[in-house]
Amino acid sequence: MSSDDNGDSEAPPVGVRQRVDVEIALNDLSEGQGTGSSQFRTGGAVAFEWALGRSESSPVTVRGIPCAPDLPLLTAELDAATVRLETPTEPPDSKDYLRGIHAALSWVCGFNTELR
Repeated sequence: MSSDDNGDSEAPPVGVRQRVDVEIALNDLSEGQGTGSSQFRTGGAVAFEWALGRSESSPVTVRGIPCAPDLPLLTAELDAATVRLETPTEPPDSKDYLRGIHAALSWVCGFNTELR
């Protein structure tokens, strides 16, 4: 376990959350725990992976960045998820996946206190 993964005070935050809290939330979703459909949980897990800097591109806009995103980038991706959720032509089967991304990023950015 690296110092970035152990939740100590030196680990950089993920949005407004402590890294250890995001790791716990990701592990819970990856183990099938949490509310919502499997697509919702998958979307949340993908968002957390990106927020932690473990994905090559963002989950909605598919922008590549060389490191973990900062709060402005996390918020921009949350905004993109909101727009996609409000698009009437968005396929219904992708809505739960997008809701999961939206919920995870809303929580990471501090707009929600719970993942739902």
